[in-house]
Amino acid sequence: MDLKTKDVAELLNISETTVRRLSTEGKIPSYKINHQYRFNRSEIEDWVMQKRHGGEREKSELKKEIIPVAKSGNMQFSLYRALYRGAVLTKVPFNSKEEIIRHTMEYMAQHFDLDAEVLTDLFLEREKLMPTSLSHGIGVPHTRDFLLNTHFDVIVTVYPDEPIEYGALDGQKVHTLFFLFASEDKCHLHLLAKLAHLSVDEKTRAFFCTKPSKERLLDYIKHWESALNA
Repeated sequence: MDLKTKDVAELLNISETTVRRLSTEGKIPSYKINHQYRFNRSEIEDWVMQKRHGGEREKSELKKEIIPVAKSGNMQFSLYRALYRGAVLTKVPFNSKEEIIRHTMEYMAQHFDLDAEVLTDLFLEREKLMPTSLSHGIGVPHTRDFLLNTHFDVIVTVYPDEPIEYGALDGQKVHTLFFLFASEDKCHLHLLAKLAHLSVDEKTRAFFCTKPSKERLLDYIKHWESALNA
Protein backbone atom coordinates (compact mmCIF):
# COMPACT_ATOMS: atom_id res chain seq x y z
CA MET A 1 0.00 0.00 0.00
CA ASP A 2 1.52 3.32 -1.11
CA LEU A 3 0.97 6.40 1.04
CA LYS A 4 1.37 10.06 0.21
CA THR A 5 2.92 12.70 2.47
CA LYS A 6 -0.55 13.83 3.55
CA ASP A 7 -1.51 10.25 4.47
CA VAL A 8 1.59 9.70 6.63
CA ALA A 9 1.12 13.06 8.35
CA GLU A 10 -2.48 12.18 9.20
CA LEU A 11 -1.75 8.63 10.31
CA LEU A 12 1.23 9.53 12.50
CA ASN A 13 -0.39 12.74 13.77
CA ILE A 14 2.46 14.96 12.63
CA SER A 15 2.64 17.87 10.20
CA GLU A 16 3.32 17.38 6.49
CA THR A 17 6.35 19.64 6.92
CA THR A 18 7.77 17.19 9.48
CA VAL A 19 7.15 14.24 7.15
CA ARG A 20 8.98 16.00 4.31
CA ARG A 21 11.85 16.95 6.62
CA LEU A 22 12.23 13.38 7.88
CA SER A 23 12.19 12.14 4.29
CA THR A 24 14.78 14.68 3.11
CA GLU A 25 17.04 13.79 6.05
CA GLY A 26 16.64 10.08 5.38
CA LYS A 27 15.09 9.49 8.81
CA ILE A 28 11.92 7.88 7.51
CA PRO A 29 11.71 5.29 4.71
CA SER A 30 10.42 6.87 1.50
CA TYR A 31 10.94 7.04 -2.25
CA LYS A 32 10.02 9.49 -4.99
CA ILE A 33 7.65 9.28 -7.93
CA ASN A 34 7.52 12.34 -10.20
CA HIS A 35 9.37 14.35 -7.53
CA GLN A 36 6.73 13.47 -4.91
CA TYR A 37 7.49 11.45 -1.78
CA ARG A 38 5.73 8.10 -1.46
CA PHE A 39 5.76 5.68 1.48
CA ASN A 40 5.23 1.95 1.88
CA ARG A 41 2.82 1.12 4.70
CA SER A 42 4.82 -1.90 5.95
CA GLU A 43 8.06 0.10 5.96
CA ILE A 44 6.41 2.89 7.97
CA GLU A 45 5.15 0.31 10.46
CA ASP A 46 8.66 -1.11 10.83
CA TRP A 47 10.03 2.42 11.26
CA VAL A 48 7.68 3.11 14.17
CA MET A 49 8.52 -0.23 15.81
CA GLN A 50 12.28 0.16 15.30
CA LYS A 51 12.28 3.64 16.79
CA ARG A 52 10.85 2.18 19.97
CA HIS A 53 13.40 -0.67 19.88
CA GLY A 54 16.29 1.78 19.62
CA GLY A 55 18.42 3.55 22.17
CA GLU A 56 17.51 6.57 24.26
CA ARG A 57 18.49 8.96 21.48
CA GLU A 58 16.09 7.32 19.02
CA LYS A 59 13.30 7.25 21.60
CA SER A 60 13.83 10.93 22.26
CA GLU A 61 13.64 11.61 18.52
CA LEU A 62 10.42 9.63 18.26
CA LYS A 63 8.88 11.62 21.08
CA LYS A 64 9.76 14.87 19.30
CA GLU A 65 8.86 13.69 15.81
CA ILE A 66 5.51 12.02 16.46
CA ILE A 67 3.71 15.00 17.97
CA PRO A 68 -0.07 14.74 17.55
CA VAL A 69 -1.66 17.75 15.87
CA ALA A 70 -5.09 16.47 14.82
CA LYS A 71 -7.82 18.58 16.36
CA SER A 72 -10.88 16.66 15.23
CA GLY A 73 -12.14 13.94 12.95
CA ASN A 74 -12.64 10.20 13.22
CA MET A 75 -9.13 9.58 14.57
CA GLN A 76 -9.27 12.08 17.42
CA PHE A 77 -10.29 9.49 20.03
CA SER A 78 -9.45 6.41 17.99
CA LEU A 79 -7.42 4.72 20.74
CA TYR A 80 -10.15 5.23 23.32
CA ARG A 81 -12.79 3.77 20.99
CA ALA A 82 -10.68 0.74 20.10
CA LEU A 83 -9.97 0.00 23.77
CA TYR A 84 -13.64 0.51 24.63
CA ARG A 85 -14.72 -2.08 22.06
CA GLY A 86 -12.11 -4.51 23.32
CA ALA A 87 -11.49 -5.97 26.75
CA VAL A 88 -9.01 -5.96 29.60
CA LEU A 89 -7.82 -9.46 30.50
CA THR A 90 -6.11 -9.52 33.89
CA LYS A 91 -3.92 -12.06 35.66
CA VAL A 92 -3.63 -14.20 32.55
CA PRO A 93 -1.98 -17.38 33.95
CA PHE A 94 0.47 -18.19 31.13
CA ASN A 95 4.21 -17.70 30.97
CA SER A 96 5.01 -17.89 27.27
CA LYS A 97 4.37 -15.73 24.22
CA GLU A 98 2.57 -18.53 22.35
CA GLU A 99 0.25 -19.30 25.28
CA ILE A 100 -0.65 -15.63 25.75
CA ILE A 101 -1.38 -15.21 22.04
CA ARG A 102 -3.45 -18.39 21.87
CA HIS A 103 -5.47 -17.37 24.94
CA THR A 104 -6.22 -13.93 23.50
CA MET A 105 -7.19 -15.34 20.10
CA GLU A 106 -9.66 -17.66 21.81
CA TYR A 107 -11.27 -14.60 23.39
CA MET A 108 -11.47 -12.88 20.00
CA ALA A 109 -12.93 -16.00 18.39
CA GLN A 110 -15.69 -16.20 20.97
CA HIS A 111 -16.68 -12.53 20.81
CA PHE A 112 -16.15 -11.71 17.12
CA ASP A 113 -17.01 -14.98 15.36
CA LEU A 114 -13.45 -15.64 14.20
CA ASP A 115 -11.22 -18.69 13.87
CA ALA A 116 -8.87 -18.87 16.86
CA GLU A 117 -6.37 -21.19 15.15
CA VAL A 118 -6.07 -18.99 12.06
CA LEU A 119 -5.61 -15.88 14.19
CA THR A 120 -3.01 -17.61 16.37
CA ASP A 121 -1.00 -18.67 13.32
CA LEU A 122 -1.10 -15.14 11.87
CA PHE A 123 0.06 -13.51 15.10
CA LEU A 124 2.84 -16.03 15.65
CA GLU A 125 4.05 -15.56 12.06
CA ARG A 126 4.23 -11.81 12.68
CA GLU A 127 6.36 -12.40 15.79
CA LYS A 128 8.82 -14.40 13.68
CA LEU A 129 9.36 -11.37 11.46
CA MET A 130 10.01 -9.02 14.38
CA PRO A 131 9.01 -9.15 18.06
CA THR A 132 6.20 -6.66 18.61
CA SER A 133 7.45 -5.43 21.97
CA LEU A 134 8.01 -1.68 22.33
CA SER A 135 10.59 -1.98 25.13
CA HIS A 136 10.12 -1.08 28.80
CA GLY A 137 7.65 -3.95 29.24
CA ILE A 138 5.08 -2.86 26.64
CA GLY A 139 4.03 -4.97 23.65
CA VAL A 140 1.66 -4.39 20.73
CA PRO A 141 1.00 -7.78 19.12
CA HIS A 142 -0.54 -7.42 15.66
CA THR A 143 -0.44 -8.87 12.20
CA ARG A 144 -0.02 -7.29 8.79
CA ASP A 145 -2.24 -9.85 7.09
CA PHE A 146 -5.40 -9.78 9.17
CA LEU A 147 -7.96 -6.97 9.05
CA LEU A 148 -10.98 -7.09 11.32
CA ASN A 149 -14.07 -7.48 9.13
CA THR A 150 -16.00 -4.67 10.77
CA HIS A 151 -16.27 -0.90 10.48
CA PHE A 152 -14.47 -0.40 13.80
CA ASP A 153 -11.15 -1.25 15.48
CA VAL A 154 -10.54 -3.34 18.59
CA ILE A 155 -7.69 -3.45 21.09
CA VAL A 156 -7.57 -6.18 23.73
CA THR A 157 -5.36 -5.31 26.70
CA VAL A 158 -3.69 -8.25 28.43
CA TYR A 159 -1.84 -8.25 31.75
CA PRO A 160 0.07 -11.53 32.25
CA ASP A 161 0.03 -12.80 35.81
CA GLU A 162 3.81 -12.38 35.74
CA PRO A 163 5.93 -10.50 33.16
CA ILE A 164 6.92 -12.79 30.29
CA GLU A 165 9.82 -13.07 27.86
CA TYR A 166 8.77 -11.54 24.55
CA GLY A 167 11.97 -11.15 22.61
CA ALA A 168 12.31 -7.45 23.44
CA LEU A 169 15.58 -5.94 22.25
CA ASP A 170 16.04 -4.16 25.58
CA GLY A 171 15.89 -7.55 27.31
CA GLN A 172 12.97 -6.59 29.56
CA LYS A 173 10.04 -8.88 30.13
CA VAL A 174 6.61 -7.69 29.01
CA HIS A 175 3.96 -6.77 31.60
CA THR A 176 1.35 -5.11 29.32
CA LEU A 177 0.18 -6.22 25.89
CA PHE A 178 -2.12 -4.32 23.55
CA PHE A 179 -3.44 -6.78 20.93
CA LEU A 180 -4.31 -4.64 17.92
CA PHE A 181 -7.11 -5.56 15.49
CA ALA A 182 -7.74 -2.84 12.92
CA SER A 183 -10.52 -2.56 10.36
CA GLU A 184 -8.23 -1.18 7.64
CA ASP A 185 -4.58 -0.40 6.92
CA LYS A 186 -4.75 3.27 7.77
CA CYS A 187 -6.43 2.64 11.13
CA HIS A 188 -3.83 -0.01 11.91
CA LEU A 189 -0.89 2.32 11.32
CA HIS A 190 -2.54 5.23 13.14
CA LEU A 191 -3.25 3.17 16.27
CA LEU A 192 0.21 1.62 16.24
CA ALA A 193 1.76 5.09 16.12
CA LYS A 194 -0.41 6.28 19.01
CA LEU A 195 0.55 3.31 21.16
CA ALA A 196 4.23 3.85 20.35
CA HIS A 197 3.91 7.51 21.30
CA LEU A 198 2.02 6.64 24.47
CA SER A 199 4.62 4.11 25.60
CA VAL A 200 7.41 6.71 25.50
CA ASP A 201 6.04 8.34 28.66
CA GLU A 202 7.51 6.98 31.91
CA LYS A 203 4.46 8.00 33.97
CA THR A 204 2.17 6.10 31.61
CA ARG A 205 4.30 2.98 31.80
CA ALA A 206 4.16 3.14 35.59
CA PHE A 207 0.37 3.37 35.34
CA PHE A 208 0.24 0.25 33.16
CA CYS A 209 2.28 -1.61 35.78
CA THR A 210 -0.63 -1.19 38.21
CA LYS A 211 -2.73 -3.36 35.86
CA PRO A 212 -5.60 -0.87 35.71
CA SER A 213 -9.17 -2.03 35.14
CA LYS A 214 -10.88 -1.25 31.86
CA GLU A 215 -12.67 1.68 33.48
CA ARG A 216 -9.45 3.20 34.81
CA LEU A 217 -7.60 2.54 31.55
CA LEU A 218 -10.32 4.20 29.46
CA ASP A 219 -10.39 7.21 31.75
CA TYR A 220 -6.61 7.60 31.46
CA ILE A 221 -6.61 7.25 27.67
CA LYS A 222 -9.52 9.66 27.26
CA HIS A 223 -7.63 12.37 29.15
CA TRP A 224 -4.39 11.54 27.29
CA GLU A 225 -6.02 11.87 23.88
CA SER A 226 -7.85 15.02 24.97
CA ALA A 227 -4.53 16.59 25.99
CA LEU A 228 -2.97 15.65 22.64
CA ASN A 229 -5.73 17.41 20.75
CA ALA A 230 -6.10 20.42 23.03
